[in-house]
Amino acid sequence: MNSYETVFILTPVLSEDQAKEAVQKFEGDIKGMGAKIKHSENWGLRKLAYPIQKKSTGFYFLMEFEAEGSVIAGYELMMKRDERVLRFLTVRMDADHVAYAEKRRAKASAN
Repeated sequence: MNSYETVFILTPVLSEDQAKEAVQKFEGDIKGMGAKIKHSENWGLRKLAYPIQKKSTGFYFLMEFEAEGSVIAGYELMMKRDERVLRFLTVRMDADHVAYAEKRRAKASAN
């Protein structure tokens, strides 16, 4: 099992509840594919660096999970097909990246 991190941006047209509902759907779908979610984080509504689909803001979310490499293609296809998702990026985490993420979470929970 490899560790992965996905950051995705949802359209700002959604309400807070609808955005959380979309995230829960993504988490449920990826669990259904055999992945194990390690951490999920809501970064809130933020300004985009450049307009996407004539929108200047979006709901940012981070999800860290462990999965087989074959799961990623299906997961990314699901994200591409969902009209609520403006952009997403999935990255495979190496050992240093995993250590940094754990240290960052520990520091954030201490505050």
